[in-house]
Amino acid sequence: MITPLDIQNKEFKKSFRGYRESEVDQFLDDIIEDYERLYKENIELKDKILVLSEQLKHYSNLEQTLKDTLVVAQSTADEIIGSARQKAEVIIEDTEVSSKKLIDAANDEVRNIRKEYEYLKKEIFIFKTRYKSFIEAQLITLDEFYSEIESKDINLGDYKDSDDYIEEVKESKLESEETDLDKNIDDLGA
Repeated sequence: MITPLDIQNKEFKKSFRGYRESEVDQFLDDIIEDYERLYKENIELKDKILVLSEQLKHYSNLEQTLKDTLVVAQSTADEIIGSARQKAEVIIEDTEVSSKKLIDAANDEVRNIRKEYEYLKKEIFIFKTRYKSFIEAQLITLDEFYSEIESKDINLGDYKDSDDYIEEVKESKLESEETDLDKNIDDLGA
C-alpha cells in the first residue's frame, strides 16, 4: 500500500515535453493531503473496527452466557415443576390414605357402637323380663298369702286384732322372700 510519504517522496524523470512541474507538484500536494486524510481515517476506522470486533466478541460471549443461563434456568424450572408435581401427588396420596383410615376408623366406631347398642338392648330386655318375672312371682306369693289367710281357720282370739296376725305372717313371709329376693337379684347380675 502506498503511504502519503511515498507520494511525497516520489520524483518523476524529466522529459522534453513533459507537464509543468509546478502544476504536477501542486496536484501531488493536493493528492497528498487527501490521501493523508484518507490514510488517517482508514487507520482510525481500522482501530474502531478492532474495538467494535472486541465489543462484538464480548457481546457474543455475553449472549452465549445468557443462552446457557436461560437453558439452565429452564431446566431448573422444569425440575422444580416436576418436583412440585411429585410432592403434590405424594401429598394427595397421603391425604387419601389418611382420609380412608379416618373413614375406616369411623365405620369401625359405628359398628362397635351398634354392637354395644344391640348388646344393651338385649341386656335391657333380659333385665325387664327378669324384673317382670320377679314382680309376677311376688304377686303370686301375695295372692297365695292372702288365699292362705282366707282358707285357714284363723283363731283371731290370740291376737288383739286381725292386723296383728297379718303383720306376723307378713314378717315371716318377708324373711323368706328377702332370701328369694337376694337370690333373684344375684340372678339379674346386679
